[in-house]
Amino acid sequence: MLKEFDLHKFSNGLRLVTIPMEHTKTVTVLVMVGTGSRYETKEINGISHFLEHMMFKGTEKRPGALDISHELDSIGAEYNAFTSKEYTGYYAKAGAEHFGFVMDVISDIFLNSKLDGEEIEKERGVVIQEINMNFDNPMRHIGDVYEELMYGDQPLGWDIAGPKENILNIKAEKFREYFNSHYFAKNTVVAVAGKVGLEEAKAAVEKYFSNIRERQEVFKPLPVFIRQDKPGVKIIHKATDQSHMLVGVRGYDVFHPKKEVLKIMSVILGGGMSSRLFTEVREKRGLAYYVGSSTDSYLDTGDFSTFAGVENTKIHSAVEVILGEYAKIRNEKVSDQELQKAKDYIKGKMAISFESSDDLASFYAGQELMEGKIATPEEKFEKLNRVTVEDVYAAANDIFKPEKLNMALIGPFKEEDPSIYNIVKL
Repeated sequence: MLKEFDLHKFSNGLRLVTIPMEHTKTVTVLVMVGTGSRYETKEINGISHFLEHMMFKGTEKRPGALDISHELDSIGAEYNAFTSKEYTGYYAKAGAEHFGFVMDVISDIFLNSKLDGEEIEKERGVVIQEINMNFDNPMRHIGDVYEELMYGDQPLGWDIAGPKENILNIKAEKFREYFNSHYFAKNTVVAVAGKVGLEEAKAAVEKYFSNIRERQEVFKPLPVFIRQDKPGVKIIHKATDQSHMLVGVRGYDVFHPKKEVLKIMSVILGGGMSSRLFTEVREKRGLAYYVGSSTDSYLDTGDFSTFAGVENTKIHSAVEVILGEYAKIRNEKVSDQELQKAKDYIKGKMAISFESSDDLASFYAGQELMEGKIATPEEKFEKLNRVTVEDVYAAANDIFKPEKLNMALIGPFKEEDPSIYNIVKL
């Protein structure tokens, strides 16, 4: 029987998580590093994401972007990268027979990117276009507006992509400086998931990551500063045919013992087409096309939010219904049946995702990088099973308070529209 996962720590601090999968024909190599926009200063806000772009622009072994993409495309690989506020990742997924080749390419990108000055100049325009695309898509941009409202002028409140002025003006030498000070062994987790053996994965990492930079000091982000004593509202005026909003409350950080309770609550309120909010907002009243809830956790803070796309003339009614459901779950205990359904929903979604090597790699690497410990899917399921009706009731009464409430809105409304401010209350 295969081990569920294996964690190996090398002497230089690099960590390898191997997740053997017996019944798959693929393998995923994911490299995650503990840095993101939260680790930036205001002057270089956006550099983490910009640097992610530059890591695909050439190494000594693969001089240009086409050399990298051609090699990965030639084996039908799926590959990409992502930047968040607290971590950055690079991955490729391919047939298991190409494991060594995939490890070679991903390690080369991660360790040996040239960060060429001419390529940086060319990529500035690409990043600017990505920022423009995000601004032009209110359904995506609303999340940035919401977090700016939640956290204000501090790293957690800044856009991951950064302001355009920074993208146009960050000097080439800053990329190398940031790269050297954040991309190193002790700050990195490699995850290998799929049809691969433990010793095979370990030997490959030893071979391909042998020259990874070493550094003892791991940067920690500045603690988040939160001061709020009443509901907050932020309105972005835009001539849209549909209003997009995020309304939510401050929640729990990644280490909080009750964070699973909020996941269950998000399913009860807004997970799936039979959830309370989908039923009340869309099915019964026809107020929105999309509506749902989610919970996010950072190292020292978190949130619980509901997102919706609403007809402009019905925004007030939609907000009232959403906040009414918040009040209801705070004032009335959920039933045992509804609680069990939410648990089974989460476990079912997790089980489906764990059939993919890339999802498993992310699941394990993310825990090790962010929390310094790993819970298996079965251990996660057991934590969910232990959540009680009383736990949900207590958490709802803890988070659904006026002084924790915030709403971001993009639509054809004035920035100080009193009719919007007046309905945001619990």
